[in-house]
Amino acid sequence: MLGELDSHHKRGIWLVIIVAALGYFVDIYDLLLFSIIRIPSLKSIGVSADQLLDTGAMLIQMQMGGMLIGGLIWGILGDKKGRLLVLFGSIILYSIANIANGFVQSVEMYAFLRVIAGIGLAGELGAGITLVSEVMPKESRGYGTMLVSAIGILGAVFAALMKNWIDDWRTLYFIGGAMGFALLLLRIGVFESGMFEHVRNQKHIKRGHFLSLLTASHKFWKYIQVISIGLPTWYIIGILITFSPEFGAAMGMKEIPDAGKAVMYSYAAISLGDVFCAGLSQRLKSRKKAMFAFLSIAAIGIVCYFTFASTSLPIFYF
Repeated sequence: MLGELDSHHKRGIWLVIIVAALGYFVDIYDLLLFSIIRIPSLKSIGVSADQLLDTGAMLIQMQMGGMLIGGLIWGILGDKKGRLLVLFGSIILYSIANIANGFVQSVEMYAFLRVIAGIGLAGELGAGITLVSEVMPKESRGYGTMLVSAIGILGAVFAALMKNWIDDWRTLYFIGGAMGFALLLLRIGVFESGMFEHVRNQKHIKRGHFLSLLTASHKFWKYIQVISIGLPTWYIIGILITFSPEFGAAMGMKEIPDAGKAVMYSYAAISLGDVFCAGLSQRLKSRKKAMFAFLSIAAIGIVCYFTFASTSLPIFYF
């Protein structure tokens, strides 16, 4: 995967990949943990049954609002000060927020800490993927980003499994924070992106100018396209799966779906999809073609699901 690079350089790159993958693992663990423990955590702080949906939706919005703010902050800092600053700063922030989440006693404090956690979570993947892409040879960087994504996504599976093994939701937050701080030790040996070091002192190159995305029409259009690709995915995970117990009850299901199991199965499949999509992208030498192929498969699957949902074919409700 790394071709003819010397052994020292290869070890450095592998360390970057491992650290970025584990960082994303912890990131996804925390991001999806609330979806998994939403009901027991809210009940334990006194939220009534008829307010679980509204309160949960509000907390999800607070978390995503924090991620929006964090995405802007960490993106600008990453371009101005380097990828490593973001990797260290973001994980420290969301690890502290994770541990603090284990002590919440009110909805207001829960909401505040989800904003803080969201700000921290937003920096992890962007900086990690950027660093991996910039330190790897262009011919194989697709495999590097695939490893980061495929391993990181399994953080949601781990969170769901931990929920089955540990009843106390507060302990699950403590575990997330502890994993984050443990990961800091691994990051000590990570080197900065050579590409960033090359442009660091070149004053004529503008770095960290977010408004350039909005003022340049071709950049803005590409930015909107990328966001549009991700929106359906988060709608499914953040809304349909997170609130699957309420949807199941409203649909009159005999067996109410378990959000934790739904997250676990979905993210296990997403991890496999990352591997296959990245492999196809490398073989086709085109990310666009690979994305089109997988989006087509998803569209066919959705059509088949709704076509046969009313027949005797087995339909799985998580």
